[in-house]
Amino acid sequence: MLLLWVSVVAASALGAPAPGAGEKRRRTAKAPNVVLVVSDSFDGRLTFHPGSQVVKLPFINFMKARGTSFLNAYTNSPICCPSRAAMWSGLFTHLTESWNNFKGLDPNYTTWMDVMERHGYRTQKFGKLDYTSGHHSISNRVEAWTRDVAFLLRQEGRPMVNLIPNRTKVRVMEKDWENTDKAMNWLRKEAINYTEPFVLYLGLNLPHPYPSPSSGENFGSSTFHTSLYWLEKVSHDDIKIPKWSPLSEMHPVDYYSTYTKNCTGRFTEKEIKNLRAFYYAMCAETDAMLGEIILALHQLDLLQKTIVIYSSDHGELAMEHRQFYKMSMYEASAHVPLLMMGPGIKANLQVSNVVSLVDIYPTMLDIAGIPLPQNLSGYSLLPLSSETFKNEHEVKNLHPPWILSEFHGCNVNASTYMLRTNHWKYIAYSDGTSVLPQLFDLSSDPDELTNVAVKFPEITYSLDQKLRSIINYPKVSASVHQYNKEQFIKWKQSIGQNYSNVIANLRWHQDWQKEPRKYESAIDQWLKTHTNLRAV
Repeated sequence: MLLLWVSVVAASALGAPAPGAGEKRRRTAKAPNVVLVVSDSFDGRLTFHPGSQVVKLPFINFMKARGTSFLNAYTNSPICCPSRAAMWSGLFTHLTESWNNFKGLDPNYTTWMDVMERHGYRTQKFGKLDYTSGHHSISNRVEAWTRDVAFLLRQEGRPMVNLIPNRTKVRVMEKDWENTDKAMNWLRKEAINYTEPFVLYLGLNLPHPYPSPSSGENFGSSTFHTSLYWLEKVSHDDIKIPKWSPLSEMHPVDYYSTYTKNCTGRFTEKEIKNLRAFYYAMCAETDAMLGEIILALHQLDLLQKTIVIYSSDHGELAMEHRQFYKMSMYEASAHVPLLMMGPGIKANLQVSNVVSLVDIYPTMLDIAGIPLPQNLSGYSLLPLSSETFKNEHEVKNLHPPWILSEFHGCNVNASTYMLRTNHWKYIAYSDGTSVLPQLFDLSSDPDELTNVAVKFPEITYSLDQKLRSIINYPKVSASVHQYNKEQFIKWKQSIGQNYSNVIANLRWHQDWQKEPRKYESAIDQWLKTHTNLRAV
C-alpha cells in the first residue's frame, strides 16, 4: 500500500481548462474524461480537519491536495435510493417522488450519463447503483409504510462489531473489491483505446454496515465489520465519544428513531468507541479502493486527462445522537464528502459554499460542455472549483446560499425537511405544526446538542418561510402519508388471509408477538384516518 501511495504522489497534476458554464459546444476529442466514485454511508466531515485526524485516508488527502474540497456538501435525502435518485436526476426528492429505499427513478429515466452518452461520451458503470430501487426486503417496505402508525416497534437489531483478527487481510468487502477490479480492467482494456472521452461510474457498498444473518436479539442487526489491517489505520486516541441527550429530553422524532434502531438500551463507552473505530476502519478500506482507481489512471497516463469526483450517498451516525445508520438530518448522517480533481480544477482549494448531490448532474453536463436543462434542482460546481475563477466575490452568487434535504422513509415517524444555510440548520417536520421544528447554530454548536428554535423565533420563522418558498412541505407530507397507506393496503390485499401471520413475523417480531392484536388494531385505526380508498 505504501508503494501505491508513493506512486500516486509522484503523479503529475496537469491542468487544461475544463469547459465553462456558458459554453454550448458539443463533444470533442479534447474534452476531459470523468470518473465518479460514490461510496455509501461516508461521513463527509472525515475529509477535513478535525475529523481527518481519526483515520488515515491517503487518497482522499491526495485529492484534497490536487483538487477542490467542498466543505459543506450534503445529501438531498439521507438514505440510499432517494439520495441516488436525486444525484442521477438532478432533482430534489419531492420532484422524483423517491419516497423510500424501494421507490426511485423510473428505469427509463434520462440520467446525466445517458445525456453524456448521446453527446459522444463512452460510458460504463460498475457496482452499486440503487437509483431505481434498493431492492430491500418486504420488512423494510412495511416499516416505511407504517411509520405514521401510533406504535413503537424495534425495527433494527442492536448494532454490533465483528473483527477479522488478521493484519494482512486487505480485501474485507470482497464485492466492492471485485467491482473495483472490474473498473480498473475496463480502464486498462477498453478506455485506454478510446479516441472519444469516457465517463466511468463506480459505486461502493462500503463503509455501509454489513447486514447480520444472526437470529435472536440481534436478528436484522447491522454489523461494523473489518480486519486488524484496517483497524490499525485508526487513531483510537482521537476517537470522540459523542454526547447524548437523556432519552426523556430527546426530540420526539429522535426518540422514535432511537427506539426503532434498538439503541435505547445501555451502551458502554467501550462499545461506542469500538463501533466508531470499526466504522472508521471501513472508511479506510473505502479510501483504498478510490486509490486503486486513481493509481490505474496514473499508470495509464489518463490522470492528467480525467476529472475525478468522489462522494457518498449519505453519512453514518456511528452512535452520534444515540443512533447508528442514517435517516437523520444531523451532520454525521447528512454531510457527505465531495472532492474533485483534474484538468481545470483548482488545486488545494476548500470551498465553504453549501452544495448538494443534485449538483452532480449539472456539473457532469458542464464538464462535457452540454447545455444545462432549465428544470434541474442543482447547479454546476465547476464555477466554484475552476482555475478560471480566483475571486471569492466572483463566485458567491453562482450557487444558492442554501441546500434542501428531505426524508420520508423508515425509522423516522414524520416527513423531515432540512434547510441548511450559512451557519444555520433548520429542520421542519410533517405539516409544520404537529411536530416542533429544530434549529441549530453550527458555528457555536457543531455537535447539534442545543435546539434554539424557541430562543430565536424570528430566525426560525424566517427560515421556515424560506423553506416553504422552496417546497410546500405540508402538502408533500400529506402526499407521502397517502402513498404509504395506499401501498400498505395493496400489500395487505396481496397477502390475503395470511396477513396476520406474515406481519407478525417481520423484523419487529419480538415486539409484535407479545401483543399482536394491539398492533394490528393500531394499523386498522391508522388506515381509517383520512384514507382515500378510491386512489387504491
